[in-house]
Amino acid sequence: MAGTMSLTNLLLLNFSVVSGLMVATWLVSLPIKNVSIVDIGWGLGFVVIAWTTFVTTSAEGPSRWLLPVMTTLWGVRLSGHLAVRNLGKGEDKRYAEMRSRRGPRFAFTSLVIVFGLQGVVMWLVALPLQIGIHGAESNWEWAHGLGLLLWSTGFFFEAVGDAQLARFLSDPASAGRVLNRGLWRYTRHPNYFGDCLVWWGLWLTSVAHGPGLWTVVSPLVMTFCLIRFSGVRLLERSLVQTRLGYEDYVRETNAFFPWFPRTSTVADHSTKAD
Repeated sequence: MAGTMSLTNLLLLNFSVVSGLMVATWLVSLPIKNVSIVDIGWGLGFVVIAWTTFVTTSAEGPSRWLLPVMTTLWGVRLSGHLAVRNLGKGEDKRYAEMRSRRGPRFAFTSLVIVFGLQGVVMWLVALPLQIGIHGAESNWEWAHGLGLLLWSTGFFFEAVGDAQLARFLSDPASAGRVLNRGLWRYTRHPNYFGDCLVWWGLWLTSVAHGPGLWTVVSPLVMTFCLIRFSGVRLLERSLVQTRLGYEDYVRETNAFFPWFPRTSTVADHSTKAD
């Protein structure tokens, strides 16, 4: 078993690893002229951080094993889903608009404004993983069980929600309509809600023994981004304008937290793209 690296050195090591990962991904994006691959690397980046932390510590306890395994299941599934979904579809319109505004400079400025920024956010959000694995103790605590429960529920909502949406969008009959079946009947964004629970579950697991409670900033940042910044709010700006019946869906269905529809849905299906 390897000796335990100091926490400061571990954080610096992981920052270097994430920096290298982002630079490598950026280099790949240059010849294919598509920075959307940064989104595919999001989940895998956390997997790399978790296992880098694991192999540089000799701490014993449930958190040391649980956190890398939970992160790997979540990160590999998410990255695989995004890779399949985006295959052959070109650059995301957000990045395409950036590229158009900045012209030839975008090839290099994207290293900072896309890959660099996402790498810093990734490292900060992963603080509970790094501290939780590094400081794991041998005994089980109630927070391990609650963390696993939240993570499992979140993983179910995210994976099943993504699968239901992918199946719906693959049906030509669904064009121009709103998905309001399955998990999408109870929340307009089951995948975002699931992602939120995943991070609260990881945080609870990481702080099961007490230290690192301040890393609650990680799930708080993820929750804010999913609801107010890059998730629900950003997506629905276009859906209300482009999807027939979406305003009715908004009135009937909770945006984030699952609950029963306020009225019976009008149509069987619609279109919704996350």
